[in-house]
Amino acid sequence: MSTLLLVPGGLWEEMDAERFWRRPGVVAALQRRGFDVRTAERPHRAPSWASEADHLAAALPRHPVTVLAGSNGCSAAVRLALQRPDRVERLLLAWPATAGDDDIDARLRPALAALGATAEVLAALLGGRPLRGSHDSELATLTQPVGVLPAVPDNAVHKRRTVDALLRILPQATELPGCPEAPRPEFPPHLDRFADAVADYIRR
Repeated sequence: MSTLLLVPGGLWEEMDAERFWRRPGVVAALQRRGFDVRTAERPHRAPSWASEADHLAAALPRHPVTVLAGSNGCSAAVRLALQRPDRVERLLLAWPATAGDDDIDARLRPALAALGATAEVLAALLGGRPLRGSHDSELATLTQPVGVLPAVPDNAVHKRRTVDALLRILPQATELPGCPEAPRPEFPPHLDRFADAVADYIRR
């Protein structure tokens, strides 16, 4: 039985696996499709993506897993795959959050600073492109198969250009059918299609 580790989105906000994956029905839908589904909790207000990866590594079972991450959780998942390549057999990046956008970062910087983020922490969290916390040259070293699920329709936080950049940088990446992000109220009608796309990709 394949093991999936689900990593929720969020960036220094009140978001967890319950709200991101369980309440929308994703965990149950994937379990019905025969997977051993586990959820990870990201550390509260981590100072860097590397520290997030260290935290996630502690939640990994002894055998390699598929990591399904959403939104900003994609940055943590990619960093985990870079730091622990032997533990992550494939990546699924759902609705990857757009990095390097001046308008988005202009809103995030004061919000994160108000929560206690120092200039050093802000640089660590917001730096990188096309994903926060990693650059093209690092992404190109990933050897795992990568599935990318775009936000459809895209929006200010999850832009199509981020998906296009990932597909360009990662020759082993495959675009899967997109849909609204799981925590959004528009997601429920897309649940089965989303779960089928994930299951079909893993079983290839």
